[in-house]
Order: sequence, then C-alpha cells, then structure tokens
Amino acid sequence: MIHFKTAAFAILLSALPLSAVADELDEARVKELVYEAIRENPEIVMEAVAILQKRDEEAQAESVQSVLKDQRLLLEHDPNAPVLGNVNGDVTVIEFFDYNCPYCKRAMPEVQALMNDDPGVRLVYREWPILGEGSVYAARAALAARAQGKYEEFHWALMGSKGRVTEPVVLRIAQEIGLDVEQLQRDMDSPEVQEHIAVSMQLAQALGFNGTPSFVIGDALVPGFVEQDQLGEYVDDARNLN
Repeated sequence: MIHFKTAAFAILLSALPLSAVADELDEARVKELVYEAIRENPEIVMEAVAILQKRDEEAQAESVQSVLKDQRLLLEHDPNAPVLGNVNGDVTVIEFFDYNCPYCKRAMPEVQALMNDDPGVRLVYREWPILGEGSVYAARAALAARAQGKYEEFHWALMGSKGRVTEPVVLRIAQEIGLDVEQLQRDMDSPEVQEHIAVSMQLAQALGFNGTPSFVIGDALVPGFVEQDQLGEYVDDARNLN
C-alpha cells in the first residue's frame, strides 16, 4: 500500500533531528537517517504502525457512516427484499446471510428468539450467496418462492437443513413444503431475483462485510455470529436513536 509506506516514512522522519531534516538531503541520506533513528528508537516503528492503523480505522468508520446515510432507504425499505417479523416495526434488523454458512444456521434460533421476544423488530433479509454454486441456487430458489407466498417457510426449512445445501437438497425441501417446483424453477430466472442478489453484493462490499452472517442494526455493523442478548442490545441502542 503506497499510502501506508508514505505515511509511515513521514512519521519516522519526524523522529529525526530538526537540523537534519532542514538540510537538503538526498534520498540515500534520508534513508540512512531513518534507519539510524529506528536502530536508536525501535519503538517508533510500532508507534507509526499504531498511528496509521488508527487513521485507517477512523477513515473506514467515516466511510461506513456515509454509506449507511446514503443507503439507509435501500437497506431498510428495499421493496425487493423479504421482510419477516413485524413489517411495521420500529427497529429494522438487516441480515446478510448464506444458506451454507454454519454460523448463519447457528444464528437462526437467536434471530427467531429476538423476533418472538421483541414485537417491534422487523427483519430484512439480504440473500448474499458467497459460498459456492449451491448457495447461489438456494438463494435464487428462496427468492423465487415469494411468487408462491412461501418465502418464510422455505427460508426456515433451508436454514434448518443438515449438511451442505445443494440443488437436489433445495428441490427436495421445496417439494416437502408444497412448492410447485416447475414454477419455482421458472421464477428463479426472474429479474427481481437477479437484482436482489446483485444489490446484496453491492451493499455488502460498500459496508466492508467479508463474511456471513453480517447484521446492520441502526448505525451499528455487527459481523459474525451474535446471540440474542447481544442482538437485543443493538436493537435497544437503535430504538433509543429514533
């Protein structure tokens, strides 16, 4: 990263004697002075790294808040995203997930318990299939099930299945819950299905998510598995902001 090296070099230069910096120095001499400063004060390297990390974290936090502000309506009220729980709830929880993510499966009962215990929660699902072809097929099928009014039932069944979710598993579960499989397969190619997944990818990238599950609750980004109590705390914080 060029910006990191440049900033670190500037920080290390600040440790040099002012008289030396004030003189006109060629690059070789500057490097020599920097190395000398490091040898005499090795702790300045870690200090420089810490300063740069803090700057990067602050810049990332500002970027995330900008994304949340600009994309709030899309995150919370995308008409092409499934909504569970209280559709008119006062706090929105957005979950990015993958049907083949074991941590998403572990989070499922925690999310269900949250909705059962807090009637003010509306849950927006972002299908974010990042774990292979089976995940993509499952996401497309789940979104297609909306046309038959069975998204929620299909979602819980897929998330509760054991082992890896593949095309045969998806079709078997679809039959078990009474979906018209032929219609489902046709609807999987609809523009709405493709658009939802594409938007999920774009939002996840903009928010800096790198794995599932990942939650957005109010102004908080919550990556990874979270238990109900922790989710509830984030919901309370978001509610207090309203």
